[in-house]
Amino acid sequence: MTADADAVLIERVKRGDQKAFDLLVIKYQRKIERLIARMVRDADLIQDIAQETFIRAYRALPQFRGDSAFYTWLYRIAVNTAKKSLAELKRDPLVTETARMSADEEDETSRVENELTDGETPDAVLASKEVAATVNAAIEALSEDLRQAITLREIEGLSYEEIAEVMNCPIGTVRSRIFRAREAIAQRLRPLLDTPDGKRW
Repeated sequence: MTADADAVLIERVKRGDQKAFDLLVIKYQRKIERLIARMVRDADLIQDIAQETFIRAYRALPQFRGDSAFYTWLYRIAVNTAKKSLAELKRDPLVTETARMSADEEDETSRVENELTDGETPDAVLASKEVAATVNAAIEALSEDLRQAITLREIEGLSYEEIAEVMNCPIGTVRSRIFRAREAIAQRLRPLLDTPDGKRW
């Protein structure tokens, strides 16, 4: 479904077609839940915040002018809804990507250790596991703004323009945050990869 298809569905929703909005929810629900999961520690909250995001989007849709892509607009609502929920619950807005990825990597790694191919040694597997753990720790240590920027860029694949829209800041700020996040991650990786200073990896 392309952005043009989104525009058609949005027009149908504006004319009162509830099923058209259901199609937009089906299309974007997993992406929105993934984004929220990187901001919220409590897994039980993720679906609640996603649902609240779509309710807010539905109510605000008559004001959507199409100046940005629908999913960029929706991501921004999701980020704001998650921040609001966290503030209300006085929770720490920390990324759960680390916790989630750690669990995924443990499963992946245990499978890899049991199915080594000719080119893989236990040392190589251990080294890649150590690199992954170091990257996760580096992301966890970032400030919320840097963590959000690098997540939207490297994991969600948004453009700088889209991230600026989602984070409600100038594109120069986005570039700066992503640069600083990459530098912080690279700093932690250098000892593992024997990378000289001045080079990221």
